[in-house]
Amino acid sequence: MVKISAIKGLNDKDKLFLFSGLALITVFSWAYMLHMAWKMPMTGMQMTKPCLMHWGPGDLAHIFVMWSIMMVAMMVPSFTPMAAMFAAVNKQRNKVQGPLVSTWVFVLGYLVIWIIYSALATATQWGLHLSALLSHAMVITSPVVGGLLLIAAGVFQWTPFRDACMSRCRSPLGFIMTEWREGRRGALIMGLKHGIYCAGCCWMLMTLSLVLGVMNMLWMAALTAFMLLEKTTAANWISRTAGLILIAWGMWVLKGFII
Repeated sequence: MVKISAIKGLNDKDKLFLFSGLALITVFSWAYMLHMAWKMPMTGMQMTKPCLMHWGPGDLAHIFVMWSIMMVAMMVPSFTPMAAMFAAVNKQRNKVQGPLVSTWVFVLGYLVIWIIYSALATATQWGLHLSALLSHAMVITSPVVGGLLLIAAGVFQWTPFRDACMSRCRSPLGFIMTEWREGRRGALIMGLKHGIYCAGCCWMLMTLSLVLGVMNMLWMAALTAFMLLEKTTAANWISRTAGLILIAWGMWVLKGFII
């Protein structure tokens, strides 16, 4: 469980630099997503009718940027306690001014993993588009595919693999003490490793954006709050309950299609 003591090793200037920087990144990302959602028409026909338009390189680049910024907006809030713990330990070990330089390298390593995930999500979205399974509003039009994704995400919430990844995300101090590496290169490697653990426990939930709408701001906000709750508490029942809800939801979607 994340504790306030994670930032005891930082002075006021360090805290201001770190938290204001992370807050600025988060606010900019959310502002960009809100702007994109406002620009995108969301009529009923567009929500359900497959998009048959050709996607060129520019469209793919736009989708990739959108996914990347969305990942930053959703993941930085729950990542902040880990960044604070890294900064505090780094400060105590180095005892020099400006240890937060390495902290931002750590942050960069973490975000690189989610940028890679964004590239994979873009490729997946493109594949759905080529199969005429994606609407103009970037929502999966097939209830079968949507229902199966919901069930898969629900089952994933119960897997030991996800539990193992989540345990590393819930214990910033434990991760820092077992994975510590010196220097900027070490900070980058640590950021990459933590990003892998984080993606390992959250990637399946992120794919549900294709079911509920990539530009669905309510879904983004709800999932961000859920992941923050999961990572700052040690209550596995939260993940398990969410899994059961997703499984039931997916079965309801499939039932509606079959009937």
